[in-house]
Amino acid sequence: MRWERQELGIETDAALPGLAKLNNLVRTVKTPEFDGIVFHEILAKSALNQVPGASKVMPYAWTINPYRGCSHACAYCLDPETSILMADGRQLPLWMVKVGDEVMGTRKEGAYRRYTPSKVVAKWDTRKRAYRITLADGTAIVASGDHRFLTNRGWKYVTGSMSGTGRRPYLTPNNKLMGLGAGVAAAAPFIGGDEYRRGYLTGMVRGDGMMLRRAYSRGAGRGSFVASRFRLALADHEALDRSRFYLTTEGIDTVRRRFSVATDRRREINGIFTSRAEHYDAIKTLIDWPERRSDQWRAGFLYGIFDAEGSCSRGVLRVSNANEAVLQITADCMRELGFECVREGAQDNGVATIRLLGGLPARDRFFRTVEPAITRKLALAGQAVKSGADLRIVSIEDLGETVDMIDITTETGDFVANGVVSHNCFARPTHKYLELNVGHDFDSQIIVKVNVAEVLRRELAKPKWQANRHPVALGTNTDPYQRAEGRYKLMPGIIGALADARTPFSILTKGTLLRRDLPLLKEASTRVPVDVAMSIAIYDDELQQSVEPGTPRAKERLATVTAVRNAGLDCSVFMMPILPYLTDTTDHLDYALGLVKESGATSVLYTALHLKPGVKQWFTFWLEREHPELMDKYAKLYENRSYAPKEYRRWLAARIKPLIAKHGLVRGREDIVTGGIDSQALAAAAGGSVSGAGEPGDTSDGAPLQPRGRQSRVDANGERRTPRVVFEYAETDAASLSPGPTLF
Repeated sequence: MRWERQELGIETDAALPGLAKLNNLVRTVKTPEFDGIVFHEILAKSALNQVPGASKVMPYAWTINPYRGCSHACAYCLDPETSILMADGRQLPLWMVKVGDEVMGTRKEGAYRRYTPSKVVAKWDTRKRAYRITLADGTAIVASGDHRFLTNRGWKYVTGSMSGTGRRPYLTPNNKLMGLGAGVAAAAPFIGGDEYRRGYLTGMVRGDGMMLRRAYSRGAGRGSFVASRFRLALADHEALDRSRFYLTTEGIDTVRRRFSVATDRRREINGIFTSRAEHYDAIKTLIDWPERRSDQWRAGFLYGIFDAEGSCSRGVLRVSNANEAVLQITADCMRELGFECVREGAQDNGVATIRLLGGLPARDRFFRTVEPAITRKLALAGQAVKSGADLRIVSIEDLGETVDMIDITTETGDFVANGVVSHNCFARPTHKYLELNVGHDFDSQIIVKVNVAEVLRRELAKPKWQANRHPVALGTNTDPYQRAEGRYKLMPGIIGALADARTPFSILTKGTLLRRDLPLLKEASTRVPVDVAMSIAIYDDELQQSVEPGTPRAKERLATVTAVRNAGLDCSVFMMPILPYLTDTTDHLDYALGLVKESGATSVLYTALHLKPGVKQWFTFWLEREHPELMDKYAKLYENRSYAPKEYRRWLAARIKPLIAKHGLVRGREDIVTGGIDSQALAAAAGGSVSGAGEPGDTSDGAPLQPRGRQSRVDANGERRTPRVVFEYAETDAASLSPGPTLF
């Protein structure tokens, strides 16, 4: 491997996140007990990492990360607003993209670069200083300075310089990025609900359905009867299944059967049918043109009419029909949702076309707003990477803070993020520089700071640190109790250094290896506040693996809670978020709280699901895929809001509080300032009740606790409350830094 020329004191552009100089390799180790993992032991220059005070993601002031890379191979949900173009033409947030998924990459083919499916081979998280790149069409994307984007002049980094060690090609105003662009799209309506569903059925049935009501003679003077017939026959099962599900939701049952067999020139067609008069009447009422159209109805109608009569050939989107009303309302709905369109002349058979204007960027925004069901109509593979969108860079803004970021590695080495072609980011290229594989190696090549405890002791002994003694958080980036800790045993030294320096600390981990150090933690807690917490939101194994794939099951995490409590330490459990209609049933809550009680947890905290802006549409995608029967309920619950309504939160509180009391549990409180647990250990330190403490308001050796003031915040019941004065020692936020990936 390329470890030569790593001279002492020489800066390197390929430094791993958190390591300013890559000049300190001690040795590389392979061992049978960690099959498939290689450890690179280094001498760290520093142990404490300061988190900017402006960070909304990590309210801790200081962290320690003894490892880089993680043998847990966990994935974290960190940037839900970065849209990734998938191979099927749909958009997913970066946090939902998994290893093995196919995204849209690019390849060079002759004079053009073209879109092509590309498999994701790795995914990871890190922290980097953030920059916002804004384009002339309104597209904005936040990335690190080390990220590269494809421009009309080749690949360029976000930041760089013309000379010196930082010399590299970098973005400047008026450079043009390549791709579709995201633009400033109108706020997409929540996909779901009565209006959206009825709009879809109107478009689908009026576009491709058959409705017939006719009187027939019974013959032989026996009078007549009226037959009512509904049929919807399609070759694409996605749209047929969606239509049948929506009709069932409206109380209209249909029968599905084959309509025509496949031939050499035509695919098999299946249909849904009903001959009941009351169902015919109900469908007719459903597809009546509404007097006033809502945005949800418009989106649903465009969804349905495109599935029924739409096409997208060579990037040009069209909807064709012979009915004047259908054509006019299609054009009206497009314009009312912010799209430009034009009507093309009718053919000899009377069929005319509404064509969407704006090329691939408009087509992409249409699909993100409307979300059609038929995947084949979304195909982009083979199209040239070019568009009429104005993708000139208007500004590159240093946001002035270090934030959590996620990146992926693909087979083609690129992907489409927020509509622009993006290269693999900072962590994997560093491994590549060291001649390590950029895919699997990041999970199997672990950087170990073997001297972290010694360096930490020196840093903690400095007068400036002793004057403040900020709380330190472990487990905020990589898990300190990952498998590698079993070999290197770095945590005992870290715990000892923090306790000796009278520095409060908290540990957040999934690892059962924490049990090894419980005697040390117990001894440390007699000298300094120590907090341990475990996040366990879902107690149904199947649902938990769907929402949090790859994380330890509830039973395993509860066993660790029990071990912590048996050692005489407090350990809280965070039951958050609670998912309406999924984990808020009395049976689920009662079962979960029973397990929490059995584990011996000190307290339990809960809160309802919060769908903040940028997350709602992604959660909707998961919900529609896994629990489509709940779409309408969630649409009503979270319509035009991010928090569940106050009525629901009060209802949830009324349901769960008696259960908490039933099981003899203590309800924990959030620290209103940090969003984490209202630390009992730190509160005790502030009150002077920790063993060895001095007078109230002082630490054991006289260093004063600094009040941080009051702030107002909505609590778990939906009430706004102002906390007591929170002291500087209360910088603990286990809840917001829950290590498991979620959809929220």
